[in-house]
Amino acid sequence: MRIGELSKRTGVPIPTIKYYLREGLLPAGVLTSHNQAQYGEGHLRRLKLIRAMTDVGGLSVTATREVLAAMDEPSAGMSEALGVTREAVTPRVTAADGEAWARAERLVDELLARRGWRVEPARSARRALVQLVMTIRDLGQDDLLDLLDEYATAAEQLAEAELTVIGRRAGAGSRVEGAVLGTVLGDAAIGALRRLAQADASHRAFEAP
Repeated sequence: MRIGELSKRTGVPIPTIKYYLREGLLPAGVLTSHNQAQYGEGHLRRLKLIRAMTDVGGLSVTATREVLAAMDEPSAGMSEALGVTREAVTPRVTAADGEAWARAERLVDELLARRGWRVEPARSARRALVQLVMTIRDLGQDDLLDLLDEYATAAEQLAEAELTVIGRRAGAGSRVEGAVLGTVLGDAAIGALRRLAQADASHRAFEAP
């Protein structure tokens, strides 16, 4: 198919497809002339993956490129691909100096130790959680920190359930793709479901007779 049909079948504008080609997210088509190329079902699938990550998952183009590269690496196992994905979807946080950061860091490390989670200190998610704790304290919302273990329990159960489902898939490539997309799209699903649950709980607690 030509780029016009690729655009029509995916709903992605031609300029956007060309941008993805320039950025290396979408592989080049097969040249049929100096300014014409043909695209196949693989390009169609790839474009859907890109849009899922950027539009639904909210990833930047740079993060999407990193995740796709991990998925494309034949020797990459699920753990390695998931590691790249987790780093890509987590906001970059630089460790700060001072007692406030140190106190927040101690609380996070105590939580991780209590849960028995093996986490490298340099992980972006750990630094992001430290910053979150520091921000909550700075805003005088310390009682919200009492919910961290509740969040951790829910996250633990979800992680185990996700990997169980993905582990049933046949083929390493399918498992890697499922793990990566589960991480990216799962974040969006959790956020949407949490807001729906909050709406229901709020109605029952404050509005229902």
